[in-house]
Amino acid sequence: MSFKLQEYIEPDFSMEEFVSAPDAVLMPCPKDMVAPENFHATSIFPEYFKIDGQWILAEESRMDCLPVYENGKIFIREFRNLKKGDMVVVGRTEDCEEGIFVHTHCFVQEEFDVDKPFSFRQGRSRETGFGCDYDALYEIMEHEKKYGNILWVLGPACAFDNLARKAFSSLIDNGYADAVLAGNALATHDLEAAYHGTALGADIYNQRHHYNGHYNHIDTINRVNYHGSIERFIREEGIDEGIIYSCVKNNVPFVLNGSIRDDGPLPEVLEHTYIGQDTMRSYIKKATTVIGMATTLHTIATGNMTPVFRVTSEGVKRPIFFYIVDTTEFAVNKLSDRGSLGSRGIVTNVQDFVCNLAKNLTE
Repeated sequence: MSFKLQEYIEPDFSMEEFVSAPDAVLMPCPKDMVAPENFHATSIFPEYFKIDGQWILAEESRMDCLPVYENGKIFIREFRNLKKGDMVVVGRTEDCEEGIFVHTHCFVQEEFDVDKPFSFRQGRSRETGFGCDYDALYEIMEHEKKYGNILWVLGPACAFDNLARKAFSSLIDNGYADAVLAGNALATHDLEAAYHGTALGADIYNQRHHYNGHYNHIDTINRVNYHGSIERFIREEGIDEGIIYSCVKNNVPFVLNGSIRDDGPLPEVLEHTYIGQDTMRSYIKKATTVIGMATTLHTIATGNMTPVFRVTSEGVKRPIFFYIVDTTEFAVNKLSDRGSLGSRGIVTNVQDFVCNLAKNLTE
């Protein structure tokens, strides 16, 4: 296999701008949930802070949060988790002037010809050829299965097609999923498909609508709630296929976050927004590859909690690969517009995407 992780470029702290930089200024939070004036907000990039003459990396960063110095380390905290007296870095420059360095060019990049002043087809659209992206992703997935952590973010359309459900289940069965983030709808329609053979009342193979099929998803939710849990529903009702079934069978954790328009919901759905966010982040902190499919809001939410780098348990700094798969350029481009600059978009339907992955990785 030719795949190799990009090398991390360590800053040269012997350079004059680092040596002569002042220590970062720390100011206490005046109240719970309130940062001091001129607070520094974090980005998706590695960030170093000079404390007592030493440059310290914030190892578990996320966008739009606060660097808090505590017990010799920099911790990244959301505004809602700030406590009165927390010592927050203040300053809004990024090139050492205030003891803050944002390391934007942190990985060795492939070399491209940048001398041409003009070129066509620089964006990611339905006209883009994605063959190279697929080939790269197959290699990434093989690597991550052995050495990384693969996190999936799924919208309900992932459960609308019979072949796609089988393909994704085979990816889970073959070790290409370490956790799944989704909402009530993905789990509901996947379980509906296993229970009734439909998704929102339409047959998952021929897409024909069943008589009174619009009851099927709420009948399914009702039955799951009768059993008290998804796992017990699967066991008691003899469910033996599908995305959620494969997660349960293979002990792959799934996080289901609630929304205003949820039906039911299923018993495992996290109804408190910030409990859901914290639970998502607990899995995002482990992820080295993230793939969001057919869910703009969940993927952007995940992107806002995902930096471009991960520090492994061995202390190795490596890149995080982030893919978004959707049928529209709007969804693909909106992720990068919201700050996930390192994301890679593939404009296609999730059924074709996941079937391509399964064919090349599991057959």
